[in-house]
Amino acid sequence: MSTKPLQQQKRNNVKELIKSKVSLAPMAGITDYVLRDMVRNYSKNALLTTEMISSEFLAQVKETDITKTNDTQHPISFQISGHKPHLMKAAAEYLSNRADMIDINMGCPVNKVVKGQDGCALMRNTPLAMDLVRAVKEGTDKPVSVKFRLGYTFDELNYIEFGQKMQEAGADFITIHGRTRSQFYADKADWKRIKLLKENVDVPVFANGDVVSVETAQACLEESGADGVAVGRAAMGEPSLIYRIEHYFATGEKLPAPLLPEKIGMLKRHLDKEIELRGENNGIKFFRKFYPFYIAGIRNAAKIRSVLVIEEDYNKITEILKQIEKLQLDN
Repeated sequence: MSTKPLQQQKRNNVKELIKSKVSLAPMAGITDYVLRDMVRNYSKNALLTTEMISSEFLAQVKETDITKTNDTQHPISFQISGHKPHLMKAAAEYLSNRADMIDINMGCPVNKVVKGQDGCALMRNTPLAMDLVRAVKEGTDKPVSVKFRLGYTFDELNYIEFGQKMQEAGADFITIHGRTRSQFYADKADWKRIKLLKENVDVPVFANGDVVSVETAQACLEESGADGVAVGRAAMGEPSLIYRIEHYFATGEKLPAPLLPEKIGMLKRHLDKEIELRGENNGIKFFRKFYPFYIAGIRNAAKIRSVLVIEEDYNKITEILKQIEKLQLDN
């Protein structure tokens, strides 16, 4: 029996999953159950993505905090990493009943990941990368996507050929970060190169990198010609940003960015939810990475951050937040 009708159905499914033209980009230690819930509180349609889940780790422990989700978080993509086809297939099989899409990480630049031949290291081994896509396709009836970068270094800008090979192996969707592995997150993301990829593959492509506002989302879409944008670190300090972007894409209306009282309210709800999930001590420590993003742009942000990131008492944290709001609004 021909696989073409099935392939076409998966392509149609992808179009439905990305109809808002915005996704929450996967970020290890960031896009946890709580942040996804915070984003979903505003956006009902954006594609959410989990943190990266190691297929080898999943084979040993099965259920983890990373796999925790709920019915409201759909549509949701589960991102898996690894370099062993049989484990990637098993991971896809295990996660398939709760995922709307399975995403394969081929873009993580972190040293411990690439040294293990995972993440962006796979851009140096196209045949293995293709085998991983095929294995994951065997393990799930859900659409399969791949996230990668422009290349490992500027001397290895193989993103067009790599994207074509991922499509050939069966990938239904691509997200590309507009930097090389050697850049990590430095310099400006190259949206023009993303356009070259988009022009050379047939599957939908989302652009990732430096999308931090409605304005940059609009500029990225225009310059890259992509089908949508993936929002990363900017969502750490404004869970409503993804909704504001998708609203603009749908209507042309630019909703105002949240004012300080609303941002402090978001911060407080986010912190409370992390404490509910992890317990007070662990929740407070986990949340420290979010403070710089929530208070960015306010007066004396660096000084305030230095106090918040060492405070361990919940009542003192809430008092600091009240003082921030009062002092900022009074001046």
